This record gives sequence, C-alpha cells and structure tokens, in this order.
Amino acid sequence: MPRHPKRSITREIRTRRPLHPGRDADELEALTWPESTMRVKNWMTRGAATIHSDALARGAADMMKTRRLRHLPVVDHGNRLVGIVTDRDLRQVTFAPALQRRLPNLPEALKTLTVGEIMTRGVVTVRPSAEIREAARLMHERKIGALPVVDGDRIAGILTESDVLRALQSVLTEGVLAKPHRWALAYR
Repeated sequence: MPRHPKRSITREIRTRRPLHPGRDADELEALTWPESTMRVKNWMTRGAATIHSDALARGAADMMKTRRLRHLPVVDHGNRLVGIVTDRDLRQVTFAPALQRRLPNLPEALKTLTVGEIMTRGVVTVRPSAEIREAARLMHERKIGALPVVDGDRIAGILTESDVLRALQSVLTEGVLAKPHRWALAYR
C-alpha cells in the first residue's frame, strides 16, 4: 500500500526552522516593491507654472521659452484646470498654412490670439495617489509628454517625461544594483 505523501515527510522535517530566516520578509518586500514608493506625488514637479486662458499666446510662448517649459497647464480665473498649451500647439499655430493665408501679418496676429484659442481641451490628468506605472502607461498610450496632477479640480503639480525617467533611474539604481534579489524573488 502506497504511503500518503504528507506522511512521507517526517514531523521533524515539517516543523524545523527555515533555512533562510527573514526570507519571507524579503519575498514580501519584493512583491510590493517598488509600488509602495512609486506614487505620482513622490515624483511630480510641484508648483507647476500655469497660465490663464485669456492670456495672450505670445505671453505663453515667452513664458515657456524663459522658463524652459514644454507644457503649460491652462487655468480659469478660479484656478481650475481647463486645458494645456504645449510647444507643439504653439508651433502648429505659427506654421499653420490656413492661418498664414488668412492672416498675412502673422507676428501681429500672434499678439492678438489668446491661450484659450490654441490650447488643447480635455486634458488627460492623474491624481497624486496614482501609481507612477499607471501614469507612464497613460503617457505612452496617448503619446503625451506631461500629465497635470490634479487634487479635486486644483492643480497640485505636473508629471513630465523627465520625472518618469528620474523615477525609473531611481528604481534601477536602488533596486537592481542595491538588492538584486528583489527582482529574482518577485518574478520567479
């Protein structure tokens, strides 16, 4: 008669202490790392520069040039997010053939266009408590370079491609180089 598989392991072997004490804690850390520290609020740029929708497009271009920005969230007079202006939006307005035909004196026309006329509406946003992995997925799928971070309807900051790359660099430096076993435990 074959022995029961559980009975083939003696009581002494079943109750002995683990060979690698603390390994359970390492495995748990590997499964939750880096999600516990990889929240948007930890990596976003706080105090994002904003502009009002009724400001002139020329002013937005000057602000972006002097501050070296590529994305500028647009707010209304209640400081609620209503859109975003990117360097691409400004280039499209400048080089749009339809606008050049309609307005023969383009530099003068740019002085009259408002940010509200050229901004992108329906902005994709993210909450501060969101995982950075989700934010990076959104940016990749939608092919956008920045996500305004909103808390309620107010801007808390902005998450740019540079911020996501900084987070990735941190993960690679802290995780792979400092504790390479984290990856092995999490993905076996």
